[in-house]
Formats: sequence, C-alpha cells, structure tokens
Amino acid sequence: MFLYLFKKLAVTIPTFFGVTLVAFIFIRLLPGDPVLLMAGERGISDERHAVLMAEMGFDKPILVQYGYYLADLAHGDFGTSIITKRPVLEEFATLFPATMELSICAMLLAILLGLPAGMIAATKRGTAIDHTVMTTALAGYSMPIFWWGLLLIIFFSGTLGWTPVSGRISLLYYFEPVTGFMLIDSLLSGQEGAFQSALSHLILPTIVLATIPLAVIARQTRSAMLEVLSEDYVRTARAKGLGPQRVIGLHALRNAMIPVITVIGLQVGVLFAGAILTETIFSWPGIGKWMVESIFRRDYSAVQGGLLLIAAIVMLVNLAVDLLYGIINPQIRHTDS
Repeated sequence: MFLYLFKKLAVTIPTFFGVTLVAFIFIRLLPGDPVLLMAGERGISDERHAVLMAEMGFDKPILVQYGYYLADLAHGDFGTSIITKRPVLEEFATLFPATMELSICAMLLAILLGLPAGMIAATKRGTAIDHTVMTTALAGYSMPIFWWGLLLIIFFSGTLGWTPVSGRISLLYYFEPVTGFMLIDSLLSGQEGAFQSALSHLILPTIVLATIPLAVIARQTRSAMLEVLSEDYVRTARAKGLGPQRVIGLHALRNAMIPVITVIGLQVGVLFAGAILTETIFSWPGIGKWMVESIFRRDYSAVQGGLLLIAAIVMLVNLAVDLLYGIINPQIRHTDS
C-alpha cells in the first residue's frame, strides 16, 4: 500500500508544479494593467506607476517573477491581494466554507439521486423507465448552468415565491460564524427560523450545481451495472437462488462502484467550475464569485492563489479516490505496484 501511495504522489506533485506554471503564465496573458486598475478614474503619474510596478515585482523578467513566486509558495505564501491588501490564503479560507457547503450538498444530492437512478435504469434495461432516466440524464448534462439557474429563479422565486433569489441567509439574522457552514452555524445560533432561512437559500444553488454531476453519475452507474450484471458470478448468484436485492446490492453494485467512484472524484473539478457560474447567478459569497471578481479587477495574486488552491484540493480528492480504489479492489493496488 505504501508503494502504491508513493507512486500516486510521484504523479501528483509534478502535476501541481505544472499547474503553478500554467496559472502564472495565463494570468499575465490577460489584458489590462493592474496598477492602472488600482488607480481607477484618478489616474496615476508615470513615476508613481513605475514605483508600484517595482513594488509588486511586475518590472522584472517573467522567469524571475516565477522564481520568486515558487519561493513564496515554498513558504506557504500565496501572495497578497492587490485590491484588498489581505493575504490570499486568508481570503480563500474565509470564503471557502461557503463553496464547500454548496459543493457538499450538491454532490450528496447527485449521489443520492444518481446512483439509484442508474441502478434502476440498468435493471430495467430497454423499458420505458430506462429510456426516461437516460433521456432526463442527457437533458441535465446538456443544460447550460446559467440558463437553468435563471429559469429556476424565475419560476420558484419570482412566480411561486417559494425560495429566496440570492445570498446565504436572510438579513434578519446575524451571528458570528463558528464553522463557516451556514446550516450548522444557524443551528448553533439558536435563533428561531435561522436554519429554515439558510436551508431555503441553499435549495436552488444546490439543484443547479448538482444537475450535471447527477446526470453523469446516473449514466456511469447504469453503464457499469450493465457490464457487471452480465458477468458469470452474477448469473451464478442468481442460480443459487439469491434474491434480486442481494445480487444487485451485494455482488453487482460493489464491483460496479469502481468506475462510478472515478466519475465522482472527477466531478469535484466540475463542481468548482460550476460553482463559478452558480455563485455568480445566486450572489453566493464563495470562492467562485470571488474568482470572477478578482479576474475583472486583474488581481493577479488572488487569481493565481485561488487557482492553485482549488487545483490542490481537486488533486487531493483524486488522490483519495485512487487510494479508495485500492481499498475496494486490492487487485488494482497490486497491479499498479
């Protein structure tokens, strides 16, 4: 197991450095001058502009800037925001719980609905149920997030008035955050109606963000289950008189879970990408909305740091998924070793 973990880390670490290079170069390809954006309508003299460029290190060759950036990363310094003057890591840590809460709820919804939907479609192959599930999954996968989000807002918030349009909780409630997760903090606050308000604000963003992962998980579960259900050991289990629930739940599902877990791990990156649009549409104060605002403000440090931190989280999740493979199926661990 240790050798298996070492090989996975040997791939993950160079990948992270590759991400640092891509993020560093990509940010500098964006048009605009961060110093001029900081000055705003007041303008700035050429001399002051040169001084600020030197203070920020933008006057040095790009390879030298990259070297300094790697040196700072080695000490855990992801830079300081050009606009807010706060450490990027501090801003990220403040906003990340909001994105994490939304992503966890979206992934739980996708798994709780996607797995059963895929299993039912596989066991009812060729029937109207199978066609309905797969057609719905295809529609969900093809649905543009921005259009789907606006449609839900118009119908449920505008027409029916069931859910709030934006934010994480009503302005009627205020309490100091303890965990950063609004559902938990609202319960801890003891304020009547706070939890219901936080939950109502979470419903629409969760549905929007979960739509694509749900569709992917359902389709992959169906495909994996169909492949497993045709195996000899499943037919043998049925021939022994085992009930359908035991055959599907114990024998088939466990072996079908390996490709499904792969998809679930990959959907973490999709969740963060989708969070950018979802948080912007619903004014959700998380990492996605912060990244969009930082791009518009040409806040190099914030965008670079945010990209690297998100990439690190995605890589750690995929590393955990790889390790989970080895636990579910030890044969994979021995093969890779």
